Amino acid sequence: MSPDDQPAASSRLAGHDLTLAYDKRTVATHLTVAVPDRSFTVIVGPNACGKSTLLRALSRTLKPTAGQVLLDGRDIATLPARQVARTLGLLPQSSTAPDGITVSELVARGRYPHQGLLRQWSPEDERVVAESMAATGVADLADRTVDELSGGQRQRVWIAMALAQQTPLLLLDEPTTYLDLAHQLDILDLCATLHQEQGRTLVAVLHDLNQAARYATHLIALRAGTVLAEGPPADVVTPELVRRLFELPCRVIDDPETGAPLVIPAARRRRDVLPVIPGR
Repeated sequence: MSPDDQPAASSRLAGHDLTLAYDKRTVATHLTVAVPDRSFTVIVGPNACGKSTLLRALSRTLKPTAGQVLLDGRDIATLPARQVARTLGLLPQSSTAPDGITVSELVARGRYPHQGLLRQWSPEDERVVAESMAATGVADLADRTVDELSGGQRQRVWIAMALAQQTPLLLLDEPTTYLDLAHQLDILDLCATLHQEQGRTLVAVLHDLNQAARYATHLIALRAGTVLAEGPPADVVTPELVRRLFELPCRVIDDPETGAPLVIPAARRRRDVLPVIPGR
């Protein structure tokens, strides 16, 4: 492996020369990524390109066939589970709550990595749970059971549990699933606040490229398990990247609200004839 393939030294979380697979289906080979510290990193790409698979590997829920995931410079597979849970939180794509559990009880489970024989439930835990529910707008649902909530409400409760874990690294797999547009922006605003005001490192998988460009400080563009581009959205979101990533002709302009790149897909008559993509 050449020096250029090594994860960045400033990254607490990185994947080095990863091969990722499910059974006999290989999703990615020789994949190296590094999450910049204190960044809001967003992984984007077409369906089945390996976005969620990469996130699962980075969170230790999927064991790489080859290569290593490094957390603070150590192979994450060798670290004690409690140490990982105190450092890295995960909101998976699909979560199932135990039958009959209330919102406050589920959010409180985010505090379990901080418990131990010499440290039981404390006023600090109570405060963190309350703040996490307030931040995600579910405080008024505290006594309701999770299984009676709408999909959007449940998603916000799971995010509250991840916040209660209070980890410096937070991984979110499609956190805006099931949410209407207003609540999607609320969740992404919350993520931006965690990043900017609390200094947390966030990694999220998003489907909406414009939302990714608006909120991310670092973008990783994946196609077929390969990184096509990465860096600040203003540097990497170009018409050429969108063509290579999604086979979609477009214009890229400045968002009039934020100045971030804004992708404007071509009209249907221009999309009928897809551009020739080099190397395909």
